[in-house]
Amino acid sequence: MEVRALPPAGTEPPCGTPPGALFRGGRPHRELLDGDLLDSVASWGPTTTSVGSFRLVPVRLEQDLPLLTRWMNDPAVAAFWELAGPETVTAEHLRAQLEGDGRSVPCLGRLDGTPMSYFEIYRADLDPLARHYPARPHDTGVHLLIGGSTDRGRGVGTTLLRAVADMVLDHRPRCTRIVAEPDLRNTPSVSAFLGGGFRYAAEVDLPDKRAALMIRDRALRHVL
Repeated sequence: MEVRALPPAGTEPPCGTPPGALFRGGRPHRELLDGDLLDSVASWGPTTTSVGSFRLVPVRLEQDLPLLTRWMNDPAVAAFWELAGPETVTAEHLRAQLEGDGRSVPCLGRLDGTPMSYFEIYRADLDPLARHYPARPHDTGVHLLIGGSTDRGRGVGTTLLRAVADMVLDHRPRCTRIVAEPDLRNTPSVSAFLGGGFRYAAEVDLPDKRAALMIRDRALRHVL
């Protein structure tokens, strides 16, 4: 399962916000950041799932770049992420987040210690995505790809999406919703989000795709 990533944490204000009201000099106002970025992901620790012990580990560029480049060049992944090519292509995508201000964190998903997936956890309310839906403060977004073909098509993505959503809700108390925007053509991905406790909220036209806006509400955490 793959989800095409939007450009990490852009400078555009959410829809309906007067120009310049949220961002100054390309960075969001201090009041909006409010000490609630994502630099604590590394401390979240492992969680137990039905497929094993799972943990998010922030990407270390020099160590993880070859593996991530190989995944991005898998045709099934490249069809949606559009990052196929030499290592420099993947490196540029990662550096935009790693050298940013903490609004987006690229992570390896390790299952029983083995890296097998890639996640991006990001402040959706501070992302270009916020121009395309009624964002709320502290909305948190999730992008996912499953790296190995042997882990696809057997429910692993669904399990991990639910686990990661629970981790976000546990560690980000001001976050009331988790959002995602898989490509509508990527039906396995949309199905995985539905199975992971997300609801289908709308179709949205993004710059590079028509997406399914998926939302997991804190209030419905133990229902869906």
